[in-house]
Amino acid sequence: MTTTEIRPAVPAPAGGVQRLTFAKAITAGLRRAMADDPSVMIMGEDVGRLGGVFRVTDGLHAEFGSTRVVDTPLAESGIVGTAIGLALRGYRPVVEIQFDGFVFPAFDQITTQLAKMHYRSRGQLTVPVVIRIPYAGGIGAVEHHSESPEVLFAHTAGLRVVSPSSPAEAYTMIRAAIASPDPVLFFEPKVRYWDKGEVDLGPSGTAHGAGADLSILDTARVVRAGTDLTLVAYGPTVATALGAAESAAASGTSIEVVDLRALSPLDLPTVAASVRKTRRCVVVHEAPVLYGAGAEVAARVTEECFYHLEAPVLRVGGFHMPYPVAKVEHDYLPSLDRVLDAVDRAMGF
Repeated sequence: MTTTEIRPAVPAPAGGVQRLTFAKAITAGLRRAMADDPSVMIMGEDVGRLGGVFRVTDGLHAEFGSTRVVDTPLAESGIVGTAIGLALRGYRPVVEIQFDGFVFPAFDQITTQLAKMHYRSRGQLTVPVVIRIPYAGGIGAVEHHSESPEVLFAHTAGLRVVSPSSPAEAYTMIRAAIASPDPVLFFEPKVRYWDKGEVDLGPSGTAHGAGADLSILDTARVVRAGTDLTLVAYGPTVATALGAAESAAASGTSIEVVDLRALSPLDLPTVAASVRKTRRCVVVHEAPVLYGAGAEVAARVTEECFYHLEAPVLRVGGFHMPYPVAKVEHDYLPSLDRVLDAVDRAMGF
């Protein structure tokens, strides 16, 4: 197959501001990227005519054809290995892993090949592969369908690890991930797939691939200003943190919420600037607290802000156990009450 065979001309998608679900915002980002760049292709189980388990790729097969939206065998290691080969030949594959727990068969390809290819070649080779992973809990799924393995990949040098928290962020970040020359693990909080929000799709009817802002993959953002305590979150728990900030405001506590957006690289300056102002910090994520991303954030904040802190940095997250059955998953997840309890403890010092 030659490269020209998978590069049909496709009109640029419609633009403007639209109200979309989180899932459809990703769809729009994929569509825009594929229209802008004929080397972008999608691979995964049931991503074609079915449109994916969560219908994120719905309609793309009809628009771009079976050579750019490819249904693969049920073999995650083979899918990622093939994507690496395609990237080395000049393509930009976007791989979908159906569920978080299914990524582990591809762990070797991701951590020993994809992450190290650029370093191993002394910068001569790039592997612009995006691996989309629906992750985390809250949807009542069965075993292996509600994992939070993001820290395993953040620990591996050579990978970008990001997680959007809103429809607008999902659209912008998937386009930036595809435009990035680096391999990107793109963790999509599946419980947020049905959240709706305003999404700016850009100028109507014009391709603007060059407009993808890659800095969004490097920077955290303050999503709510506050003065008494900093809540740090990412992905599915940003909405939880915002809910906690709203509840705390009723009792006179002003909480600043920072959305990390990326775990690797970690934007410590934005977090540290917030903590120096508020002097207290709580980190929230769904993954187990033990050895979790929050441990790194807490350690780095303590190093950078030691003389500003008025309380220890606290963490709220999952427990050190396999993800529980659906009937009790909400006892496992970092709920609003658990976050507010940590806020009360931090404010009590």
